[in-house]
Amino acid sequence: MGINNELDAMPHDALKGLHIAVTRPAEQAATLCLAINAQGGSAIPFPLLAIAALDDYAAFELAIAPLAQADWAIFISSNAVDQAMPRVIQRFGQVPKQLQFAAIGPQTAEHLGHYGVAQVLTPQTRFDSEALLALGPMQTVDHKHIIIFRGQGGREVLADTLKARGARVTFAESYRRFNPQENSRLLAQKWQQGQLDAVVVTSSEAMRHLLALAGSATWLKNVRLCVNHARIAELPEALGLNVLVADAPGDAAMLACLSQLKSMKET
Repeated sequence: MGINNELDAMPHDALKGLHIAVTRPAEQAATLCLAINAQGGSAIPFPLLAIAALDDYAAFELAIAPLAQADWAIFISSNAVDQAMPRVIQRFGQVPKQLQFAAIGPQTAEHLGHYGVAQVLTPQTRFDSEALLALGPMQTVDHKHIIIFRGQGGREVLADTLKARGARVTFAESYRRFNPQENSRLLAQKWQQGQLDAVVVTSSEAMRHLLALAGSATWLKNVRLCVNHARIAELPEALGLNVLVADAPGDAAMLACLSQLKSMKET
């Protein structure tokens, strides 16, 4: 169910009285913040990740040079699509015709569609490297050349597993991520004023930033951390923090997860 249908199915006061911080990059947080406000909640933008272009694209250009002869292009995020595909098209004039595409999830696949890529291998339930690796075409990659489009750094499980299966893997890194926040003072103040009930965190990197900024702060122990993947929950749960895990990725599932907070707050 898309987010608009999800909104129609929810009571219009499903989040009434709840104050919810959203830690996504600013340009990616707008839809969820609007939906929270539409359901009677109060969204607090608090981006813990920001996306920036690289200072030098020489390594990226070198990585994509053999793209017309490669077998697969795997994109691990919509940011990777939006930062890389304009440069790919500028370099080759069009999307290389023989190239097969895979994406970590449907949102990333949708962004590829904006650049004329119609056929994209994508997991259907869980959207992570492990789910992509479980798909049939990713099992038979011996002697295949696979280029993984991503930001600088990140998990290595996808590349390591594909290499173990016999593939030749190249990284094409087209952007960098950084934490734009210097401290968590805003969230501490909101909680002290009774205006912070939950923090939405949708990446492991953002979670690490949050925990590093907050440390052992009292407010962090008294709010709910709402995440969209069990892997993101592992670190805060190990620290004894209160975590809710959405049933699926995407804004609709996160709204359903957040709606549980109202009954918790009232009991």
